[in-house]
Amino acid sequence: MSDAESKPAADNAAKHLEDELVTSQHVLDTPDGPLHYTAKAGRVVLWEDKVEDDVWKGRRPRAQVGLTAYTLDDADPGTRPVTFAFNGGPGSASVWLHLGVLGPRRVVMGDVGDLAPPPYGLTDNPESLLTVSDLVFIDPVSTGRSRVVDGEKAGDFHGFSADIESVGEIIRQWVTAEGRWLSPKLLAGESYGTTRASALAQHLQSTGMYLNGLMLISCVLNFGVHDFKEGNDHAYARFLPFYAATAHYHGKHPGRELRDVVAEAERYAARDYLYVLARGSRLSAEERADAVATLARLTGVGEDYVSRADLRLEHWRYFTELRRADGLSVGRLDSRFTGPAGDGIADGMDADPSMDAILGPYATAYQHYARAELGIEDTSPFHVFGRDVIGKWSYKEFENASVSVLDRLSRAMRQNPHLRVHVAFGYYDGATPFSCAEDDLAHLNLPAGLQDNIERRYYEAGHMMYVHEPSRLRQSADLADFVRRATTT
Repeated sequence: MSDAESKPAADNAAKHLEDELVTSQHVLDTPDGPLHYTAKAGRVVLWEDKVEDDVWKGRRPRAQVGLTAYTLDDADPGTRPVTFAFNGGPGSASVWLHLGVLGPRRVVMGDVGDLAPPPYGLTDNPESLLTVSDLVFIDPVSTGRSRVVDGEKAGDFHGFSADIESVGEIIRQWVTAEGRWLSPKLLAGESYGTTRASALAQHLQSTGMYLNGLMLISCVLNFGVHDFKEGNDHAYARFLPFYAATAHYHGKHPGRELRDVVAEAERYAARDYLYVLARGSRLSAEERADAVATLARLTGVGEDYVSRADLRLEHWRYFTELRRADGLSVGRLDSRFTGPAGDGIADGMDADPSMDAILGPYATAYQHYARAELGIEDTSPFHVFGRDVIGKWSYKEFENASVSVLDRLSRAMRQNPHLRVHVAFGYYDGATPFSCAEDDLAHLNLPAGLQDNIERRYYEAGHMMYVHEPSRLRQSADLADFVRRATTT
């Protein structure tokens, strides 16, 4: 059979694709009583209008997108909130938020110094956000079990605008199919998911779907403050408070409170450090010596190292240097974690020990949960991180400029003055440091009154702050409280 003959057959088969969702009933015991809820899990078809030469040719399927929805039984859809949640990467499935903090079941993996051994476990999550909101977890194309249909290119979805449009369309399709247009709606994103959520809020509202709230967990809105490159000294200054917090955790500031150490680093980063870096060779020997001593004391590394680094501590190198004398590397996602250094004299560590600690438990738990409890019988591979996605994401919209959604979030908040924003920071998050995110929020283009719509919560944990049990409990309560306030008229 020729290609010309086979293509119509493939197109005809694609037109008959249907959602592949398994429905199951569950009960979650909470301190306020049992929650009876329905889970729908599997894949839904992402449809798109097909237009040729300005002529509409109907709807065509583009992809099958992994989705898990939890809805409370017998709830009023007109008043019951619904939260759409996703992780970041870009290229990550939503397993982290799903089984870490938001969903009705969660991973049992332990924490720093007390990690559980394989094969790990699952337990009920009575603190689930399901207590106050229905939940829809979305795995963008090429993550989880999401995939394009025959004849489509996965790479067409691996970019800033295409991702926003596809996730936005999945949300629109779900809201329409489930009759939830009058439900209060929120987005919850983690890491790049906060970048997506901020742009998605503006995108959805521009098409008529106004939101009540955004939950930005481990926030990054402007990639420029993370970019360690020649000429961008702001990145070094913005990371300094995080380095100081990490040094405190690892015993480099004995007798001092964490918040006191962070505040000192914030003051130095905001004024003196930027001045020192801007002066370059114009610094006097005395000024440079003072800067070396201050940076070494705040960050916990040696003065010789700071001097050889020309006062500029790059994060991957910092994770390698801080505990080098102990033969350890420090985690990037969560700098509380350490692991054996692969090379004692390497410039940068060979792997992130915090990712090593959490990847196995989450990947294992989800794949058991999906089949044994949600009833998904699909045996295709589940990709926690999508193949050919990580490191290949297209930011063509930002050619010769930093990736930033500050303008989009600002526009969404100005457009909808009822939109509330919750931002969660981990002191030990080296992927999206709290000090960088605070700089982002300070540069939103908002009138003074709308600044009050943003609330901040800090946790003594890392990127996935819910790995730390005290932080998980407090964060669960904080998120539930936010949803109640954001959706109360």
